[in-house]
Amino acid sequence: MMKRTRQFLFVCLLILPFATGQIIGAQPTAGLADIVEPSAPERIATGFSFTEGPVWHPDGYLLFTDIPANRIYKWTQDYRVEIVRSPSGHSNGLTFDRQGRLIACEHSNRRVSRTELDSTIVTLVDNYEGKKLNSPNDAVVKSDSSIYFTDPPYGLTSAFGVSGLQELSFEGVYRILPVDSRLTLLVDNIYNPNGLAFSTDERLLYVASSSARCIYAFDVQVDGTLANRHVFANVLGSPDGIKVDSLGNLYVTTGSFNVQVYDRMGTRLGNIAVPEPTSNCAFGGRDYTMLFITARTSVYRIKLKVPGVPTVPSQN
Repeated sequence: MMKRTRQFLFVCLLILPFATGQIIGAQPTAGLADIVEPSAPERIATGFSFTEGPVWHPDGYLLFTDIPANRIYKWTQDYRVEIVRSPSGHSNGLTFDRQGRLIACEHSNRRVSRTELDSTIVTLVDNYEGKKLNSPNDAVVKSDSSIYFTDPPYGLTSAFGVSGLQELSFEGVYRILPVDSRLTLLVDNIYNPNGLAFSTDERLLYVASSSARCIYAFDVQVDGTLANRHVFANVLGSPDGIKVDSLGNLYVTTGSFNVQVYDRMGTRLGNIAVPEPTSNCAFGGRDYTMLFITARTSVYRIKLKVPGVPTVPSQN
């Protein structure tokens, strides 16, 4: 009996990696072979508390946040890391607008801010109908320059911001209009909305619900509002940051030791195994075929065969 038990455990250990769809060593799971280069993620920086918000600038550097440390960092291709903002308002998600200005979701300041090209920091929004926002989490910019962001209450704790009271009775998904920064509430019935991303044609907005453990998809209407919510994919783990490549594949960080990859139909193609629990990701590098991954104390990168969509469009 003991011998059979050992044989059964040995077989389970053999098949487990393939069942979970992870990249084991340098061999990607079938389904990822045409997307991910056959290599393990490279750790490019470490020694942080909780990394988040990676975003690539076309000048050749990566920005990312360390939420508990209250800092925004800059990583350059010679592997140098420097602090570019401290305190950062316990910033979480970062992105750039169409003019290349940094948009930051600040937990402890309970606002979405913009850093002008002269380094002046301005508040875009910090309240809805006179009540403080919860703690803006992640943001994405549409081609018409409007900003969409999520607002769960994670930053109302000392671990990821400053302890505070939630003034709003919901956790919203919002849009900021580009001309006058007018704020529109789009969705108020998702519990713990987190990462978000547009489809390549901007007809869909994907929103992660960490608590429901799924990715929702919304139809983006002509006026920019959202309709027809449906479950795009159920996720193994708690979905966090989302990015979409040029073919429409979704890369979803999960709070687990992987980045899960889904095709545009919601079918999971497999997992990219990462040595630490993942929080967010971003495309970068010269041709945007490098996937940068924030994962707790470190930042990793892995080469892709499919380019991502640049955050800042080419000015040429």
